[in-house]
Amino acid sequence: MTWQVYLLYIAVMALTTYLIRMIPLTVFRKKIESPFIRSFLHYVPYACLAAMTVPAIFYGADGSWSWGGVAALAAALGVSFLTENLTVVACVACAAVFFTNFLL
Repeated sequence: MTWQVYLLYIAVMALTTYLIRMIPLTVFRKKIESPFIRSFLHYVPYACLAAMTVPAIFYGADGSWSWGGVAALAAALGVSFLTENLTVVACVACAAVFFTNFLL
C-alpha cells in the first residue's frame, strides 16, 4: 500500500474518534434529569472495565485456560474482603499467579 492510503486510514480514524466524543456534547446540552439514565451512565465505565478484564483473567495470552488467573481472582477476592488495601490485594494476586504457574 502507498503512504496515501495510510494517511486516509489515519484521517478516517481521527474523524471517527472525534465524532464519538463530540456528538454527546452537542446532542445533550441540558443536564440529564432522569435518575434511571443518570444511574445507567454512572455504571457504564465499570461494566466496560469488567468486560475487558474478566476474559483476560480466565484466558491467558495464548487463548488457553489460565489456572493462574483463576487462583489470582480467588486470592484477590478473599484478601479484599479482609483488607481494603489495594497494594496488598495486588501483591497477593501476583503471588498467587506466580506460585500457581510455578506448581503447574
